[in-house]
Parts: sequence; C-alpha cells; structure tokens
Amino acid sequence: MYGVKDIELTGYLKLKHIELELKEQEKPAVIEELVDLIAESGAVKNKKALLAAIIERERLGSTAIGNGVAMPHVRIDGVTEALLAFGRSVHGVDFNSLDGEKTHIFFIFISPKDDVEGHLKILAKISRLVKDKFNVSLLKKAKNKKEIVDIIAHIEKQTR
Repeated sequence: MYGVKDIELTGYLKLKHIELELKEQEKPAVIEELVDLIAESGAVKNKKALLAAIIERERLGSTAIGNGVAMPHVRIDGVTEALLAFGRSVHGVDFNSLDGEKTHIFFIFISPKDDVEGHLKILAKISRLVKDKFNVSLLKKAKNKKEIVDIIAHIEKQTR
C-alpha cells in the first residue's frame, strides 16, 4: 500500500470544502455544519446517516485532540473515496478537548467503510500536521481558502 509520507492532504482538500467562518458555536451544531460542508460534494449519498455516524463516533470519545484542533472522522458505507473538509471557528467551540481548551480548527474526514489502513494514515498525517502550535497558528491566521491549502502544502513539503 502507501505510506503516511506518500499521502498528501492537499490531494483530498478542495477549496469548496473549506469554511473559514463556521457560524455555529455548540458542538452538535458545528458537527452538522461540517457534515453539510462534506455533503455539498455530492459524494455522500445519505447525509443523515453521515451525521448520525459522526455523532456516534463523538459519543465514543471526543475527536478534539488539543491545541485548538478537532478531527471528526468516520468510515462509512456509501462513500467511494476519502473526503476531507476544513472548518475554522474564530470564537472557538467547546468540543470536549483533551486539554480543556476551545477548538478553532476542524478537519472532518470521511472514508469508505473498508479502507481502514488509508483512513488511519490520513488521520496520522493530519495529527502530525497540527501537533505543531506554529502550524495551527498559521491555519488560524490564514486570510482565505487558498492560503489554507498553501499552508498545508508547504508544511507537507517540509515534512517529506
């Protein structure tokens, strides 16, 4: 298969799947807003099932990993390819983060039910990207969607 270094997040993240000003401020509503962002791609056949799966995943444990970042994710039937979206909340959201801080950066990731290895590798790649506070700071300050993609591409290039 492919290694984590072979995966490029920018290959999965499209400008139309980036929202720099999430409107919602409560966890369930933010999840729904992020699901809407993914569902707009047309690649998700059942938005309600996706929303239910993400909410169920969050019940198992928060995907807020600290450092102001959350990675809601799920493997689900009916999806043929991995989908990644990025959302940013200026005010921050109480997402039950490990460090107790508000969450500002959201990477929502959906992959086919049978793609366990690919799913885990992409999650590892996102985790590696956001473990550095400087990188998170850059994502928080980005002025537009293209800048988000450029920042991620630059970080990925440096870590190859």
